[in-house]
Amino acid sequence: MSDFASRWSGALLDTYPAPPVELVSGSGATVTDAEGAEYIDMLAGIAVNALGHAHPAVVEAVSSQVATLGHVSNLFGSRPVVEVAEALRARVGDDTARVFFSNSGAEANEAAFKLARLTGRRRILAAERGFHGRTMGSLALTGQPDKQAPFVPLPAGVEFYPYGDIRALEDLVQQDPGNTAAIVLEPIQGETGVIPAPEGFLHAVRALCDTHGILLVVDEVQTGVGRTGDFFAFQHEGILPDVITMAKGLGGGLPIGATIARGKAANLFTPGSHGTTFGGNPVSCAAAGAVLRTVDEDFLAEVRRKGQVLIDEASRLPGVEEIRGRGLMLGLVLDAPVAKLVVKHGLAHGLIVNAPADDVIRLTPPLVISDDEIRLAVERLAEAIADAKERS
Repeated sequence: MSDFASRWSGALLDTYPAPPVELVSGSGATVTDAEGAEYIDMLAGIAVNALGHAHPAVVEAVSSQVATLGHVSNLFGSRPVVEVAEALRARVGDDTARVFFSNSGAEANEAAFKLARLTGRRRILAAERGFHGRTMGSLALTGQPDKQAPFVPLPAGVEFYPYGDIRALEDLVQQDPGNTAAIVLEPIQGETGVIPAPEGFLHAVRALCDTHGILLVVDEVQTGVGRTGDFFAFQHEGILPDVITMAKGLGGGLPIGATIARGKAANLFTPGSHGTTFGGNPVSCAAAGAVLRTVDEDFLAEVRRKGQVLIDEASRLPGVEEIRGRGLMLGLVLDAPVAKLVVKHGLAHGLIVNAPADDVIRLTPPLVISDDEIRLAVERLAEAIADAKERS
């Protein structure tokens, strides 16, 4: 174990393993460690660094704002907060939409949980194998019993349906439709292997919610801000949720979460029913404003194009059986359970990737990655897969 890793383990609670490398700088889709080695970052901080590392627009916005006004709490207002809320409302395309800012995806989902409670109905239906965070409320929505078990009892009222199975979901709703507050889902389940919802599923869930007056809550924490080639992944099916949660790519590397509610859901919170000290921080909102100004329609078209380049290149890799996902959120399904080893050997080849499952490599690079970097990353990935299989 390196000296840095020992210091990490000695000073930080044991929630993550000691890091294999110490990163000290980054530019675009490249990061550099303390020894001077460079890596192509195909993870982007788990889909956070949408504009890559040290993007000039983010650097300028953050530097200017922190030198002017760093924090005020929500007892007072600041212009970046309002501007980002207005920009998000415009992206939703509904003038009734209103925004609550927080600091993370888990917090955004906690706010959505509370909105569902405020309907007066008690049931919340969430997807098996879904992931919505590790705080108690967001964990209650997370359909992964192994993550929940150490922390029971969790907040009550959450029931689970098989992801993508509209018939099973309809049957579950019919058990007590008048007491069902919300249906929660991710357009693409990221933490369990990059699993997109079947075509037509979101549309069918939207219709089911409309029939019974149920809130449709879509978790866009990982998929939002252009990650899939649309600004919101739900736009792929042409639907509009009642509640949208966001984080990750929105801040371009700075902590921010957002819960967007529209229609009747926008009127559920009242003064004192929810709050945050740091949420809507002017500096984080300045970064988010820079991201939103950059991610326009031309930018999204480039994400779709580069996503296809990555699919075309990765589909030729030996050992890759299937590629799931859209845009620059892809899961490479391997023909052997060596994904964790691929992550390890990737570092030796100057590549950062992630393994959400034993046989899946997740690729969520900065959306500004170049075609040449994509091709070089795939070459390095081929070497990492070969090494992993040889040593497994």
